[in-house]
Amino acid sequence: MQITFLGTSSGVPTRSRNVSSVALKLPQKAQLWLFDCGEGTQHQLLRSDLKSSQISRIFITHMHGDHIFGLMGLLASCSLSGNVEQIDIYGPPGLNEYLQAGLRYSHTRFSFPVKVHAIRPGVIYEDSEFTVSCNLLHHRITTFGYRVAEKDRPGPFDIEKAKEMQIPPGRVYGQLKRGETVKLPDGRVFHGAEFCGPTEIGRKIAYCTDTIYCENAVELARDADVLIHEATFSHQDAQLAFERLHSTSTMAAQTALAAGAHRLLITHFSPRYAPGNPIELKDLLYEARAIFPNTDMAYDFMTYEVPRRRNVQLNKLGASQSS
Repeated sequence: MQITFLGTSSGVPTRSRNVSSVALKLPQKAQLWLFDCGEGTQHQLLRSDLKSSQISRIFITHMHGDHIFGLMGLLASCSLSGNVEQIDIYGPPGLNEYLQAGLRYSHTRFSFPVKVHAIRPGVIYEDSEFTVSCNLLHHRITTFGYRVAEKDRPGPFDIEKAKEMQIPPGRVYGQLKRGETVKLPDGRVFHGAEFCGPTEIGRKIAYCTDTIYCENAVELARDADVLIHEATFSHQDAQLAFERLHSTSTMAAQTALAAGAHRLLITHFSPRYAPGNPIELKDLLYEARAIFPNTDMAYDFMTYEVPRRRNVQLNKLGASQSS
């Protein structure tokens, strides 16, 4: 599971930061999931190593422009390319009407099925490998945060041990690998747990933006391997944060701490903290780390490989963290 930040600015783009979008690459599925789709997201995809043809699901937090203005253009481009099979889009009420109006007034037609899901708090998607749930955040309009939970899976199958026990290969190996109990024709009984290593714990990712500190964000991030959380304002501008219902760097850190998250990646920064100003982005990082030391500052095209709670790896591409 690899996270790529396609936009880390709030409100408007800057020279080095586009507006909100985060991509989650699922190698085992050869799929790409997007979280928010601000203006210019398709251009950011073209500048990255990601393929828009692999997009299968898009999760929208809320209907503010810096989170949705790129959606119609991206879908239209995918339609013209003709290499997308289907895209499911999840978001708050009004999302489908927004897309239908765009289609109607631009006389656009999609060449692939687009299904829009109006979401409510709870589980919104589940398959054999992942569960995606959402909950309301605290912003000026209806806003949702998301949690992606990878399901636990059995550890590596010890094929050599199975051979030593003279277990015939084929379907039985698959049953044992899934942890099932198998009875062979000769009467011998084997339990899958005897042939598999320790269970691989599924990874968990939480995405919370835009919001002021709230308990629902803490619950979404509970025991998460990675919490992606907005940090629009510095702690010194907390009054602005309360007025506009956005988080400060310290609110993001407090959310991670209260949730018992393992790593915090802050994003969605106000352009007011440009280099040379009294408060710079590096100051927001210092503020967050004072509360939650395992914090990093996202920047456009930064990738993060979500570990199984070991060998944490940051791949720093493109602009510097303080740009």
